[in-house]
Amino acid sequence: MKDSAKYAKIVEWSDEDQCYVGSAPGLILGGCHGDDEKQVFEELCLIVEEAIALYRKDKKSLPPATSGRDFANRMQDVA
Repeated sequence: MKDSAKYAKIVEWSDEDQCYVGSAPGLILGGCHGDDEKQVFEELCLIVEEAIALYRKDKKSLPPATSGRDFANRMQDVA
């Protein structure tokens, strides 16, 4: 399994921004945005890969994984 698969990637519509917004909570601050949901997801996947590469380059430990830990259901509890 690739390390990038260990992190939840979320793409959602933002009424405020009138575009799709991609994020990877727990790994990166911010994310990406655009008009095409699939394109935003693809860009987000690249950003996650780049973030992991930067962690490795800086010899830092990766943050705890967010996928496979019932992340979606925990987010519902926050709402």
